[in-house]
Amino acid sequence: MVNLSINGRHYSVDAEPDTPLLFVLRDTLGLTGTKYGCGIAQCGACTVHLDGQATRSCQVPLDSVGTQAITTIEAIEQDAVGRKVVEAWVALQVPQCGYCQSGQVMAATALLKQTPHPSDGDIAEAMTNLCRCGTYNAIAAAVRQAAA
Repeated sequence: MVNLSINGRHYSVDAEPDTPLLFVLRDTLGLTGTKYGCGIAQCGACTVHLDGQATRSCQVPLDSVGTQAITTIEAIEQDAVGRKVVEAWVALQVPQCGYCQSGQVMAATALLKQTPHPSDGDIAEAMTNLCRCGTYNAIAAAVRQAAA
């Protein structure tokens, strides 16, 4: 059994130590807001926070999580910065298909918690998640609005 702290709640999970955190979140615990995209940590659809750091959960083995606090999209609005990001996403109607957006919101929240007033360069450097619909301009605009 592995003990995890997810969204402020404690869970005991019976899974193989090398199971990717993404699969534990989605398949074992039913937290399906975190998406499976590519499985090789390139697209960012699986982004969660580990102790506040944006992390691609598809490549995080369960046994490497340890005592780190995990935050998923399901709880992001409980954080003041996360709430501002979601409000900006909605106000600017960022999503098209929406598949990547939970990972985008998680990446943007981590950026703004680390750099409350990012430059355009900071946004470009931090927002590396892929969007098949190409909403990158809207994503950057929403990050700027949430930072205001």
